[in-house]
Amino acid sequence: MARQFTPERMEPVLGPADERLTRRAVLGATIGNIIEFYDFGTYSFFAIQIGQAFFPATDQFVSLMLSLGTFGAGFVTRPIGAIVLGSYSDRAGRRPAMTASFAMMSAAVLLLAITPSYEAIGLAAPLLAIFARLLQGFALGGEVGPTTAYLMEAAPTKARGLAVSFQPASQQVAATAGALVGEILSLTMTSEALNAYGWRVALLLGAATLPFGFWLRSVLPETLHRPEAPVPVTQPEGRRPTDRRIMSLGFVILASCTITTYVTGYMTTYALNTLRVSTPLAFATTLISNTVGISAALLGGLLADRVGRRRIMIWPQVTALLMTYPVFLWIAESRSAFALLGGLGVLTLIGTIPYSAFYVSMAEGLPKYIRGRAFATIYAFAIAIFGGTAQPIVTWLIHLTGSALVPAWYMLFAGAAALCAMLMMPETAPLNYVPDHRRTAVTPRPLP
Repeated sequence: MARQFTPERMEPVLGPADERLTRRAVLGATIGNIIEFYDFGTYSFFAIQIGQAFFPATDQFVSLMLSLGTFGAGFVTRPIGAIVLGSYSDRAGRRPAMTASFAMMSAAVLLLAITPSYEAIGLAAPLLAIFARLLQGFALGGEVGPTTAYLMEAAPTKARGLAVSFQPASQQVAATAGALVGEILSLTMTSEALNAYGWRVALLLGAATLPFGFWLRSVLPETLHRPEAPVPVTQPEGRRPTDRRIMSLGFVILASCTITTYVTGYMTTYALNTLRVSTPLAFATTLISNTVGISAALLGGLLADRVGRRRIMIWPQVTALLMTYPVFLWIAESRSAFALLGGLGVLTLIGTIPYSAFYVSMAEGLPKYIRGRAFATIYAFAIAIFGGTAQPIVTWLIHLTGSALVPAWYMLFAGAAALCAMLMMPETAPLNYVPDHRRTAVTPRPLP
């Protein structure tokens, strides 16, 4: 490993010869991210069953709302985890912060999986479930910022978009895995068994991969001090005027992304409770949309490397806005498998592309010395405010209005706000462009 020192920071940095770092970084960061998001998100797929186990009530709606409220509790501690672990990643390195996050998530998912039901231990059951969700939230709050920074710093300049797109893609992989597990369990278990312990099986499957994930994280090379361009690494003085703007716009876009993601993740519960379709079809809805989302996330990153960040944010976002209401109207009126699977699949394909471009744009726009903390904190606050409330709000509005189109209106509102913010985001791609969008010579962009 090449080691060099700069006059500004007498610290060892990885030399340009360490190109193999990129594959190891993507593999290690992505697999760890998948496991963490699987453990955190599986709860939403089994919200009804977990509600019956920990929050029994005579009214099914009350039980579901209590369960979704506990799901939302996992978002309360995400900003705290983002600040603590994000700052730690900017100070000590990306790897130790990611490893600490993974260890806490491991403890939380095991606690949730083995906690007895309310019938067995009474009030202690929901209290333990809430504590486990709070710990999960803290761990995941410190996951996204350091991981995104790590992926960007490990990638060559010309492939940053694709490398960073593995962050949202890995989240889609986790959601797909959760939906696939739910689909398999719903097909192989009776309703009574699924309600009694099927959700515990899903959590324990994730827990079984924890030792491998922890090992993978612990042996990753560090990227914090790796130079991002063939220029001396400097420590900027103070905050640049554009940092606050990028962070404010990023918050709006991440809020929209959060709402879209969690409303889409709610489709299993929506299909069961509102559309009254079969359980296998309900799980298949989320499975298909998330599978499409994986390809769309990677495609967004690849396109962002080729034609710039802003174009890939703006035009697919416009298309998704135009499609949202017609797709949900089709689903609500037909309630067919084709509408559910095909409509949501196409909407997910178009709607996921802009956010991959945004991820790399925001990571590039933030200075390295605050990148982990800033990205994590903005992401966590957006998630805490809008992710933790998205599913309860949609459930409550559907209950209040009786309209199956509530998810569409909520997604339209969020998507329009994101589009406005995307239009104001600067272009951060380290490329020169000509009017016909053809790529020209690569030139280094000034380091933030």
